Amino acid sequence: MAWTRPRRRKPVTYLLGEPVEEYPATAPEVDRGRVLRITEIGEPVLHNPARTVEEFSTPELARLIDDLFATMESAQGVGLAAPQVGVDLRVFVYDLTDASGDRHVGHVVNPVLTMDLEAEPETEEEGCLSVPGAYEPLERPGAATVRGVDQHGAPVQLSGTGYLARCFIHESQHLDGTLYWDHLSAELQADALEQRDEERPHIVAERREIAIELEKTPPEYPEKPAGGR
Repeated sequence: MAWTRPRRRKPVTYLLGEPVEEYPATAPEVDRGRVLRITEIGEPVLHNPARTVEEFSTPELARLIDDLFATMESAQGVGLAAPQVGVDLRVFVYDLTDASGDRHVGHVVNPVLTMDLEAEPETEEEGCLSVPGAYEPLERPGAATVRGVDQHGAPVQLSGTGYLARCFIHESQHLDGTLYWDHLSAELQADALEQRDEERPHIVAERREIAIELEKTPPEYPEKPAGGR
């Protein structure tokens, strides 16, 4: 009996939601950006709503996005919001590979989040670069959409399911002053902080090492974090 194997689908890279033929392994913004210190739970900038971006196509906004990408790369993250580098503006970046092997890269300015509450919720281990080393199970809607603009003010609409949706929800909520930690029970919050206290020194050291490998100046972290709320 003759048969042929099904072709494996080639993974696709989506830049701001649009498929692109080629894209470098490391986002170009990483080369241009600085590696900044990632703010940690307990710092006020993380727990207050960020300001709406009013001016577009500015060197300052472009540099912020570059810095977010470089900082995210050094921390081995898949998403990072501006308050996590101490800037209270409604901007986040992302670079992740989903369960299908497709890569999603981009940034969103002034995002408005819509969670699909009819989608099957998913419970997965979730962490945050601002609570280094801590992972806890958290239920999230299985689908979400963000609408906003890019750094030049052009409309952006991104939809995702699963891991991508979780990223969009996590980063958008950062801009409202909400961390994943805020959704946890008191028991899980305490456990997350214990994990953080144990893992933080190793993670901070690794971030510094990666920054040096990227030929960036590594940021200085305080010996102890600000703590939880």
